[in-house]
Amino acid sequence: MTAQDPILFDRNENRFGPAPACMDVLRQADAELMFNYTRAFQQGNYSDLSVRLGLRHGVDEKRIILGYGCEDILKEAVHYFLKPGRTILIPSASWWYYTAIANEVEGITVQFPLIEQPTTYTFDVDALIGMKDEHDPGMVLIASPNNPTGNALSREDLLRVLEAYRDTPVLLDQAYFGLVPGEDDDFSQLTDSYLNLLILRTFSKLYALAGMRIGYGIIGEGMGWFQKFCGRNLGYNRLSEKLALAALDSVEYYTDIARRMADDRAAFTRLLRSYEGCRVFDSAANFLLVRFPDEVAPVLKEALDRQGLMVKFFQEPGFLGYARISLGTDPENARLREAIGQAWPAVSRRAAAGGEVA
Repeated sequence: MTAQDPILFDRNENRFGPAPACMDVLRQADAELMFNYTRAFQQGNYSDLSVRLGLRHGVDEKRIILGYGCEDILKEAVHYFLKPGRTILIPSASWWYYTAIANEVEGITVQFPLIEQPTTYTFDVDALIGMKDEHDPGMVLIASPNNPTGNALSREDLLRVLEAYRDTPVLLDQAYFGLVPGEDDDFSQLTDSYLNLLILRTFSKLYALAGMRIGYGIIGEGMGWFQKFCGRNLGYNRLSEKLALAALDSVEYYTDIARRMADDRAAFTRLLRSYEGCRVFDSAANFLLVRFPDEVAPVLKEALDRQGLMVKFFQEPGFLGYARISLGTDPENARLREAIGQAWPAVSRRAAAGGEVA
């Protein structure tokens, strides 16, 4: 990357990069990792990584599914559980890909409400539970933390949903888990009690391995056939396994990243909430959702674009004036805050006058 390259605050990637131990894996990789299939089966296991993840989450290795990113397992789950003409319930503001996958199997997507509060979004759990009788869904999908709103579902509310939908596959997408310092309750033990619960995790966000496409799922006891559906006879990508294991061993490195991201979320929040008419929503992810005054958003976007600071300003109905700021490194975040601070007086004046940034 050169000084002239744009800085991508519009992609939910971890720009800190992976732990040094992961880079050591690449530098020291043995050719045997590439020309031999896994030998984990000789110990009665699927893979070294699934064994490690089973121990990490306190579940049997056979309840760990490995995939090409959690996107892979998400797609497999929807294709497996959602039958043509059946309904899948998803959050009202969420990743567009959920609907796209449901459309592939001729499923019907119905949204349950997210409620916009002054400083956060919340899931309308009462409404979600109330939709069971009306829609008889074939699947329920919850993203926590949710993209782009950043809010997470509490254990108490998740338990309410799981009780209401005991006989329905519930997919909990936790791709952004771990970005809050001290966060250690990932709900994986709930798969012991709720047999139709599938939890998705990824190495793309916290662990900064998005390009390596490493994801996994933790399944309830009642999803054995789905585990067979997802199984790969010849094993998993062995180099990806080594990278993931190195990441899991690098606790101190990623703890520091989560702390630094929390500090930068707080710094952006303080700055943006100081501007009249600007609302910042609390986030447990590596991004912040911001609502700018409608007339300010397009003018600010132009000002930032000219400096190569690429922030995602939404164009979808209902989200005009909103922007999602994905966190960069400490210097990149400081540069964006400085640019916003310098541009804001002129941007707000010109927006009010209907003008453009000079």
